Amino acid sequence: MTFDLSRRDFVRLGVGAGLAVAGGSWLSACSTGSSSTAKAAESTVRVGYLPITDSTPLILAHAKGLYEEQGLEAPQPTLFRSWAGIAEAFAARQIDVAHLLMPLTVQMRFDQNVPLKVVAWNHTDGSGLTVGPQISNLADLAGTTVAIPFWHSIHNVVLQMLLREEGLTPIISGNPSPSAKTVKLVVMGPPDMPPALANGDIAGFIVADPFNSFAELEGIGRILRYTGDVWREHACCVVVMHEDRVAEDPEWAQSTINAIAAAQVAARQDRGASAQLLSREGEGYLPQPAAVVERALAHFDSPGHSPTEALHHPAWGNERIDFSPYPYPTFTERLVTEMKGTLVSGNRGFLVALDPASVHEELVDDRFITQVLKDSSQAASLGIESFTRQEEINV
Repeated sequence: MTFDLSRRDFVRLGVGAGLAVAGGSWLSACSTGSSSTAKAAESTVRVGYLPITDSTPLILAHAKGLYEEQGLEAPQPTLFRSWAGIAEAFAARQIDVAHLLMPLTVQMRFDQNVPLKVVAWNHTDGSGLTVGPQISNLADLAGTTVAIPFWHSIHNVVLQMLLREEGLTPIISGNPSPSAKTVKLVVMGPPDMPPALANGDIAGFIVADPFNSFAELEGIGRILRYTGDVWREHACCVVVMHEDRVAEDPEWAQSTINAIAAAQVAARQDRGASAQLLSREGEGYLPQPAAVVERALAHFDSPGHSPTEALHHPAWGNERIDFSPYPYPTFTERLVTEMKGTLVSGNRGFLVALDPASVHEELVDDRFITQVLKDSSQAASLGIESFTRQEEINV
């Protein structure tokens, strides 16, 4: 089994020429033409996503026609293979809506000055630290290389929490040393991680599913820890929109969020059917087979897992991945605090000046998802019991 997509798949899913096509569509919509063309442009929602189960709400909304139910026109979502690629496409306004790593949105907003708004959480948890068969525990990672999907990611933040607790030191250059208890971190596209683990190029990777599920089912590796078992119900990917679009067309933003929230409810209510629909055997939004996608969406425990292994806090009652959209301010504040102490490659200066307590107000616009959650039945369907919480981290 391979994650490589054929040229036919690239064309069908909008990769390859996807950016040019998206850009061309935008230019055409904005050019001088009939009022119907202008109206279509105003109601269009162009979605970008990575082929991971984190993207489920955005692509499930398309698969089930939920955007259209809200009066929106929704062309085929565009698949990207890296966080850098989707971030660049969003900044270039080649897509309207995307799921982005929450720490990445902090970098884009406050370092790169990209005028974006986080309008909802896309999902919670959904990631794991997967290791090769030679790794029995965290201490065995000394002197090895571990892949992360992006420097500014919850994966990097949580991984470094785990390493510090074990007395290991992350490095980003040079060779890792068992005696010095160093672990080298490298950025790698999610689809490239399982082959690299199988080939022995890395000792482990921390990433979103379904790549952890694939490694388990193929016997390439096993999950050493779930990220949601370290930081309870943490946000990973969030829904982002362009700030000016949100300000100028709040009805469009509300309709889009209505559709995404409806998809989150659908994913929670029938994980198996959602997995089948999105998988290779279904509508093909994700290139992985249904068994892998369903495991990622529906199965938290795996053979051999116990409270002393991957799952340390079963009493938390987490799902492997869940779809709870409310963006809690306490999470944003704690995340920025943790980012300040997380090693990354590149500029970290912007973090020094950030006040963790004030970032949320500038970065997040929660009025649209709050409007959805005013319906108590919707709030219950999305697992929202309160608009406040305390962050719980236990490595």
